Amino acid sequence: MRDVAAEAGVSAMTVSNALTGRRPVSEPTRRLVMETVERLGYQVNVAARSLRQGRTGVVGIAVPTLDSHYYGQLSHRLVRAFSQVGLATVVEETHASREGEIAAFRDSRLNAYDGLVIAALGLTEREIDAFSREVPVVVLGEQELHRTVDHVSMANVAGAEAATRVLLEHGRRRLALVGFPTLEDVGSVHLPEGAAFSLRTEGFLRAARAAGAEVTSAHAGVTQAAGWRCAQELLARPEPPDGVFCVTDTLAFGVVRGLADGGVRVPEDVLVIGFDDVEDARFHIPSLSSVAPDHAALVQEAVRLLRRRIQDPTATPQDVTVPFTVVERESTLGRGRGDGPGGGRDGAG
Repeated sequence: MRDVAAEAGVSAMTVSNALTGRRPVSEPTRRLVMETVERLGYQVNVAARSLRQGRTGVVGIAVPTLDSHYYGQLSHRLVRAFSQVGLATVVEETHASREGEIAAFRDSRLNAYDGLVIAALGLTEREIDAFSREVPVVVLGEQELHRTVDHVSMANVAGAEAATRVLLEHGRRRLALVGFPTLEDVGSVHLPEGAAFSLRTEGFLRAARAAGAEVTSAHAGVTQAAGWRCAQELLARPEPPDGVFCVTDTLAFGVVRGLADGGVRVPEDVLVIGFDDVEDARFHIPSLSSVAPDHAALVQEAVRLLRRRIQDPTATPQDVTVPFTVVERESTLGRGRGDGPGGGRDGAG
């Protein structure tokens, strides 16, 4: 590092800050340092730095799957945000299983990651609490954690209520829920399994029943193909719905395709609205109305809380719920309307 500093004509501390991002340096200085590093072939001795600092500069990100609109984009945002504060990331899939989530904690401990962000679906509160004593952790999801660990979640009930009210405000009275659990099963689903979807179902029912609307539901999985099958099932019923709320955008994409294949137009015949506001929602035909959690705030809070936990393992856990908006596009407004990324209705946070 001293050789790089001498060659570049800056201090060793400036080289350190440029390489680690610990303190800001000007962009011209950073470029000068990086060019000098490249020219001299300088390499950080990671093992020595880890021993000296007691840290590796690496954090883990564990999500149920990368093969989904929502978790793929969430992982990308987290990787980018951690990189901006000088932390490298390792991303792994848990397959929404208890065993996969336990493995994520085990790998974090064995590889001496500085911390872990995990979207936990299969672990109990007691298990998460126990594992959090071995590695700093931030949990993403809807579990009732009673402030035992740092936790970032969405306003699932309020968001689903707001989405359902959009259908009602457009005069729809035969409403369908697509997603897990179905209305028949909602009473038997317990946290953490199906937590977010159960809360979204609760919000749907709350708004629909308050308006006296007819309600039905369908479930065939969590993929676009599952949404397609649900649409086919709903169309085969004696009175098909005129408004559909899907617990994810992925399901909504499949529903819109299934309705089209059944000769039903969106939004002329049936309105469809999803949840998550993934990037693809803007570009589908028709563009998809959706509940848009504040993704930037979710990522910002997850990074903030994990860095805080790494710095101070004894800090009091925080539970953060990010706000949302409802973004209406063509699937509830009509062709050529509401296709921008903003303009949503404010939601509770």
